[in-house]
Amino acid sequence: MTATSSPTTTTQPRRADRRPPALGGFCAPVLAIEIRRVLRNRRTLMFILVMPAVFFLLFGLPSRGEKLDNGLPVTGWIMISLAVYAAMVATTSAGAAVATERALGWSRQLRLTPLRPAAYVATKVATAMVLGLLGVLVEFAVGAASGVRLPAHVWLESGVTAWIGSLVFAAFGLFVGYLAPAENVMQFMGPALAILAMLGGLFVPLDLLPDVMRQIATFTPVYGVGQLARAPLTGTGVDWATVANVAAWTAFFGLGAARLFRRDTTRV
Repeated sequence: MTATSSPTTTTQPRRADRRPPALGGFCAPVLAIEIRRVLRNRRTLMFILVMPAVFFLLFGLPSRGEKLDNGLPVTGWIMISLAVYAAMVATTSAGAAVATERALGWSRQLRLTPLRPAAYVATKVATAMVLGLLGVLVEFAVGAASGVRLPAHVWLESGVTAWIGSLVFAAFGLFVGYLAPAENVMQFMGPALAILAMLGGLFVPLDLLPDVMRQIATFTPVYGVGQLARAPLTGTGVDWATVANVAAWTAFFGLGAARLFRRDTTRV
């Protein structure tokens, strides 16, 4: 008799179900890692925290005792303007950091992870806004320690406006980071931010500039954010044309960054 062997059945290992991460991978741990990474860069901290504070000590303190037409101190005007500048530099620098990551091939690595492109961009914007908030708080702390005294609502409204308004510069940083090569980004950013700050009236009042430059200034994003941030101090109220200016630039840079990001990730 010959023994008949029953056919052997092989069981295939079940593949674990892979579900996409919630919110495309955007989460607090990833955001915290990104923020810590940026804060380790001493040069970044120098530009976004130390330099605007030094500018206030150099240009604000000599104006102590001078008053605006409404009786509030001129140092308050200078402090708020430099807070906008600090938030602008912080958010732009954080957004433009994508240029370095692109040069290192980080975009290719991210394509291998479950992290969605929108979550990656949202993490960059959130990091930029955290740095922008830090810049505003440091500038206000230096101003308060130097003797700036303002009504409570001015501190709150101007600070929040300077911070939220810096969203346009986060979008600007992303736009330039996806547009320019890494080796050229900071060479472009430095002069560009200085010119925008000058035209926006952050360093000197626009009344001191030639008429042609004043006309050009009203179309720049820095002008809009600066005017809105100083409105609680000067009592001029909200100009809806200025709001439209900021909204238009935010949409332009945001949509431009999204388009460049899709082009960049398509290539990788």
